[in-house]
Amino acid sequence: MSPLSSYEGLRREIQRLAQENEELRRLVQLIQENQELKLVLQTRGRGLGFCGSGLLAEVATSPRLPRRRTIKFKDAERVLPGLPAEESVLDSSPVTMGSPEGRFHFAIDRGGTFTDVFAQCPGGQVRVLKLLSEDPANYADAPTEGIRRILEQEGGVLLPRDQPLDTSRIASIRMGTTVATNALLERRGERVALLVTRGFRDLLHVGTQAREDLFDLAVPMPEVLYEEVLEVDERVVLYRGEPGAGTPVKGRTGDLLEVQQPVDLGALRGKLEGLLSRGVRSLAVVLMHSYTWAQHEQQVGALARELGFTHVSLSSDTMPMVRIVPRGHTACADAYLTPTIQRYVQGFCRGFQGQLKDVQVLFMRSDGGLAPMESFSGSRAVLSGPAGGVVGYSATTYRVEGGQPVIGFDMGGTSTDVSRYAGEFEHVFEASTAGVTLQAPQLDINTVAAGGGSRLFFRSGLFVVGPESAGAHPGPACYRKGGPVTVTDANLVLGRLLPASFPCIFGPGEDQPLSSEASRKALEAVAVEVNSFLTNGPCPASPLSLEEVAMGFVRVANEAMCRPIRALTQARGHDPSAHVLACFGGAGGQHACAIARALGMDTVHVHRHSGLLSALGLALADVVHEAQEPCSLPYAPETFVQLDQRLSRLEEQCVDALRAQGFPRSQISTESFLHLRYQGTDCALMVSAHRHPAAARSPRAGDFGAAFVERYMREFGFVIPERPVVVDDVRVRGTGRSGLRLEDVPRAQTGPPRIDKMTQCYFEGGYQETPVYLLGELAYGHKLQGPCLIIDSNSTILVEPGCQAEVTDTGDIRISVGAEVPSLVGAQLDPIHLSIFSHRFMSIAEQMGRILQRTAISTNIKERLDFSCALFGPDGGLVSNAPHIPVHLGAMQETVQFQIQHLGADLHPGDVLLSNHPSAGGSHLPDLTVITPVFWPGQTRPVFYVASRGHHADIGGITPGSMPPHSTTLQQEGAVFLSFKLVQGGVFQEEAVTEALQAPGKIPGCSGTRNLHDNLSDLRAQVAANQKGIQLVGELIGQYGLDVVQAYMGHIQANAELAVRDMLRDFGTSRQARGLPLEVSAEDHMDDGSPIRLRVQINLSQGSAVFDFSGTGPEVIGNLNAPRAITLSALIYCLRCLVGRDIPLNQGCLAPVRVVIPRGCILDPSPEAAVVGGNVLTSQRVVDVILGAFGACAASQGCMNNVTLGNAHMGYYETVAGGAGAGPGWHGRSGVHSHMTNTRITDPEILESRYPVILRRFELRQGSGGRGRFRGGDGVVRELLFREEALLSVLTERRAFRPYGLHGGEPGARGLNLLIRKDGRTVNLGGKTSVPVFPGDVFCLHTPGGGGYGDPEDPAPPPGSPPQPPAFSERGSVYEYRRAQEAV
Repeated sequence: MSPLSSYEGLRREIQRLAQENEELRRLVQLIQENQELKLVLQTRGRGLGFCGSGLLAEVATSPRLPRRRTIKFKDAERVLPGLPAEESVLDSSPVTMGSPEGRFHFAIDRGGTFTDVFAQCPGGQVRVLKLLSEDPANYADAPTEGIRRILEQEGGVLLPRDQPLDTSRIASIRMGTTVATNALLERRGERVALLVTRGFRDLLHVGTQAREDLFDLAVPMPEVLYEEVLEVDERVVLYRGEPGAGTPVKGRTGDLLEVQQPVDLGALRGKLEGLLSRGVRSLAVVLMHSYTWAQHEQQVGALARELGFTHVSLSSDTMPMVRIVPRGHTACADAYLTPTIQRYVQGFCRGFQGQLKDVQVLFMRSDGGLAPMESFSGSRAVLSGPAGGVVGYSATTYRVEGGQPVIGFDMGGTSTDVSRYAGEFEHVFEASTAGVTLQAPQLDINTVAAGGGSRLFFRSGLFVVGPESAGAHPGPACYRKGGPVTVTDANLVLGRLLPASFPCIFGPGEDQPLSSEASRKALEAVAVEVNSFLTNGPCPASPLSLEEVAMGFVRVANEAMCRPIRALTQARGHDPSAHVLACFGGAGGQHACAIARALGMDTVHVHRHSGLLSALGLALADVVHEAQEPCSLPYAPETFVQLDQRLSRLEEQCVDALRAQGFPRSQISTESFLHLRYQGTDCALMVSAHRHPAAARSPRAGDFGAAFVERYMREFGFVIPERPVVVDDVRVRGTGRSGLRLEDVPRAQTGPPRIDKMTQCYFEGGYQETPVYLLGELAYGHKLQGPCLIIDSNSTILVEPGCQAEVTDTGDIRISVGAEVPSLVGAQLDPIHLSIFSHRFMSIAEQMGRILQRTAISTNIKERLDFSCALFGPDGGLVSNAPHIPVHLGAMQETVQFQIQHLGADLHPGDVLLSNHPSAGGSHLPDLTVITPVFWPGQTRPVFYVASRGHHADIGGITPGSMPPHSTTLQQEGAVFLSFKLVQGGVFQEEAVTEALQAPGKIPGCSGTRNLHDNLSDLRAQVAANQKGIQLVGELIGQYGLDVVQAYMGHIQANAELAVRDMLRDFGTSRQARGLPLEVSAEDHMDDGSPIRLRVQINLSQGSAVFDFSGTGPEVIGNLNAPRAITLSALIYCLRCLVGRDIPLNQGCLAPVRVVIPRGCILDPSPEAAVVGGNVLTSQRVVDVILGAFGACAASQGCMNNVTLGNAHMGYYETVAGGAGAGPGWHGRSGVHSHMTNTRITDPEILESRYPVILRRFELRQGSGGRGRFRGGDGVVRELLFREEALLSVLTERRAFRPYGLHGGEPGARGLNLLIRKDGRTVNLGGKTSVPVFPGDVFCLHTPGGGGYGDPEDPAPPPGSPPQPPAFSERGSVYEYRRAQEAV
């Protein structure tokens, strides 16, 4: 064997040559070990060329670039086939960043897989390096190793790995790291104990009480970060001056408080010593109202430090903002992550002489600013890595493109990050990462489940991309490790990735190239499924080629990534087409042109260092220090002096902190912010006045009021001039200008661009000859016509046909995106277009919802997001519905179809209908549905319908809020609309609708609407949302034609039908295999004894079923009657849960099902029957019965626990969590909402600050879940102490009949409603009542537990492997908005 046929032989030969040649010596370190050589190959892209025996090497100066060295390897036989015979040794593009002579500046992005190093060397040249983040066989720490290699190569002196590095030549190190994010995702942080006010031990477990996934019966939820809880005996409440109250104290916000119980440090000392003895060294301290009164937390913290705890996070320090739940999560994350970060930082410092004490070391925080390593904390670190990329494109693309707004598009292996920059960073102040809600400034980076590694599926006739990912191991099929087929494989099959441009690091031995064959084989298996469906399915069609299948998946992936970009821009009133798409990350270049085209963008910008843009962003970032404190002042002339004083004090803190870091005052700038909201709303905006200088009636710091009104108008489309504005927080952001700025020296072209090779790429219509260019060889002014591929060391850029790429004077690639060539789409079913239309239809419903939320005025719609928007076909059948509020699913379809039948030919252009009547498809009266029929030229009947349903806070009736617990007729529940023309001939019928809304006042004991202004405003917003839907569907028809759009409305319904039929067949087949009949049944009862009976008959051959509710009890005198639409919503919800994966939720779900509901029963009552309780209670029992018949899981709490409190000047309504039912393989979740509701609960601090109550307890009701092999979830205990006289109303169930267990599991505990009078008397209120309460009375709510599953005497299931973290952590404002919508 030739000595050069192994890596070791190559190493020895190059070492020998290195004795004679300085440049070659620098390569020695790069190929010392196998792994490192592979890494270099991966990093360099084309790789190093090596030949076999007779190796001849020469070092020659390249004529093209100064200081560039090229190694040429001559001879025939290659050890690494497919690699070129020539490779650059050193890339020293002449980029100056203002570095002082003789010292290095390092910017390092330590990612999960790779670490990118961006170094500014003495003299100004730039070096870049990429290496594995984890390679323990070769080095202990990747950033240290990257610095060592560059210092060694530049200095020409070997630097042994086992010795600390000399720091005399290092000026600064900047780092972004995923250490905190990974520790959070993998739950590998510090052992933490939570110290919380007594009565709230489970507060962070319950959180908002909303579940993450509406349709997952197992209710998977992230686990809390702490392992123990200590309750602290202390209590602070807001001062209201009741008789006997103590002396008030003033909090940081200016509010007066009452210390009801000082902190008992003596009792706490022993508990803390016990924690220390158990090895816990990190604490999170979270006490009620500490955002404004921090003294109790400070006393606890001082005691803990005195006892020897190494880390104590006080919630009042980590983020002093009102709302204890997110503040508590933030403190826990800080206690959990900061010790981990500190250990990492200390380990990093040990790799350098003097522990880096004379080197400026800065870490990137989640807000896009750098902070000294000693103040780098866990709660501010979770976006440290991605933040660098946003800073990178904001400092480069935005500037180069002349200030045009930019969308950042960072597509990686498992997910894609989307962000926006238009001259200032867009921050959010509360967001979730890995299931933990953090209350801290964070860049609004939206992570979605679509990346190169996203898996491809064909399900029930639909192309599906993700959210599952192949991960790094085994990776895509082309990695040769048995992985699944992914987006990367589809691009490889289409010729858009070239195996020769990747290093040979794949396969079990990590020494093989990418495998096109493996990709084709994996995709062929999916293509067989596709073509089987096409040839044997409901609409037989010609089979698709392998390339057509691959192209289909790529198009569906592109559409999936467009949806969050639309949502991100439109949420704030921006047009996505007005933006530049800044593409970076390894996989984005293959999709950028298509995504920009789909969004109407005309420019894509790819930075020359796009593969290392996060590291570049670190080099360009500024050092930031922020100071923030809570406030509760009105924004009014009488408070402007106080606001200026507070802002000045915070500004002084920021300036002092930055000067202490060595910044002269001339390099420091500050920006002041006020967190403003209209009084009585929750929609606060953090506004800066930097574009609004001080006016006569404003603070000296600027006209924040004008800034607030301008932004509110832009984002929501209206303002409320008569409403006072409140200041929630004051904030100052200080910035120390780093002085590091790129000074780009253009390199002019010397001739036409050289084509490296020609290849075949597949596009719409077939393969096309596609030239391949190497980015390193392109120069300023080169223009490249699409199609072509541009390859650099880290990514492949696809320039699609009709697009043109040009090299800018900074060496970047700017792509001008041509208009899309219209493709001919017929009405016949095409599964690719079916998947695309599915996304487009859903996007229309989502965009309608954004318009409704922006333009509505009421809290229920604007902030609680209690609405749904939907698109319907010409027959009134539901096509798409967003968001997925369970009780709205399918219900609007009944409303639309009733209007079609009721009005017949009396539907004309310019008409808009209003309905809420239960017999017309309504759920309960406060849910007002606005329907717009849409006409098209040449058509006499409407071609489709759009509708929006919103919950109005009051529409009259016998009680405020229109949710009376004792109503016996429909008229007592508010205004009724059967079929009302809200707009006629294009004119809004304000007078007529006002009269109808006030009509309940004519009924004795009733009132008309108590909030007419909000009703009218929200109805206009619903009309506007419908108009947006009409516009969007009109654009779709203009693109594809009316017949095609209507056909695909039918196709998408048929797809949902197919998914349900498959589920019913699977269920029937399973029963048949076990010798069980194809008929199942279940029965349960309301607390008044009314039975709900169900018999389900499965037709195995058709995949259909009859759901027969015969035998259900008759209509009741109270309000537990449920309109037929409620039962259909419950049925769609259950079918979706039983299918177990995402399907279109539309009319097709019910097509395989015949529903029999006897007229006059509780599930189809008379038109006059009261129904408000049926919507919130009976719906839950219907779900219990359906899931019980299928044996899917035990019963959940089966109740929404409706609690209403009100008097002459305030009203409050909440629903309260309970226990979820256990199932086959899971314990029921405790303290969570289930099934037909997912409402978030008001934060305890907000509750106490706005309403005259004190929340004494909110914790799990231990032992209330049913016993079983799998335990039911526990309910909660919630105690409210009243501070004013009021009327308390409760509307609850499961107070008589317990939630059932299944297969031997025991039932959960009943709920219980107790009123403890001030004199000590305890009264059982029963399930439904209204009762006056007085100061000192306490309402104690015990919610039901979930049923158990399986015999409790069976041995407990063996502990499985710990659940794997998700392949990506979805996050960002778009994700938070969707979560909020589904939490209604």
